Amino acid sequence: MGFLFTAAEILISSLGIVLLGGLSAVVLEAYRRRHNHAHLEAPPVFEDPNSLKKVQCPSIFDPAEKYISLIVPAYNEEHRLPGAIDETMNYLQKRAAKDKSFSYEVIIVDDGSKDETTRVAFNFVKKHTVDNVRVILLGRNHGKGEAIRKGMLHARGELLLMLDADGATKVNDLEKLENQIHAVAKQDFHYGDSASNDSSFKVSDIPVAAFGSRAHMEEKALATVESVSSFLPPFSDFFFQSL
Repeated sequence: MGFLFTAAEILISSLGIVLLGGLSAVVLEAYRRRHNHAHLEAPPVFEDPNSLKKVQCPSIFDPAEKYISLIVPAYNEEHRLPGAIDETMNYLQKRAAKDKSFSYEVIIVDDGSKDETTRVAFNFVKKHTVDNVRVILLGRNHGKGEAIRKGMLHARGELLLMLDADGATKVNDLEKLENQIHAVAKQDFHYGDSASNDSSFKVSDIPVAAFGSRAHMEEKALATVESVSSFLPPFSDFFFQSL
């Protein structure tokens, strides 16, 4: 009996050591991940769908090669992405046809999509060439903010603009933001130096940010509700108040 009791003690002790070791490993790994952000700083992957080669993305600190870069973060957007990119490319192509100095790129950042977003994005690369449309694959989902940041950090444009993949922001409004950026940048360029020459002005040399708003969409929605309610009987007020 003494031998059996000792064997049982040894077995229980061994199991306790194994469980304690496993728990310690889990705690240490959780601590390492919490305080180590190297996984967020891993360079994103750019792929050429024609050669299927993975190429390191350019850096925002490299000399600008395009006038403007449009960054489109996308997560499971296989259905809405085509409409947004088609509209964007039509606008950019028409503008480039009118102004030969206008150059652009569209960067689609696939934020770890689980649907066919990657395939849809690469179809646009094949259609418009890799010089005009690029796809960055983040591998796993990091969130919209990180997708935008990675797209910005690896863009080639003097101006960087974020567009939603659902097409909620109309690319036709781009010039409104451009005009504001140029106005503020030129003001800073000439500030304190009346001898500054416009020929040396470069918008990318001035840190400027401009932000658009979806408020106009809300105004249109309210106007629609008001116009519809004017044709409804009095009891309809209760319906709208209930909403």
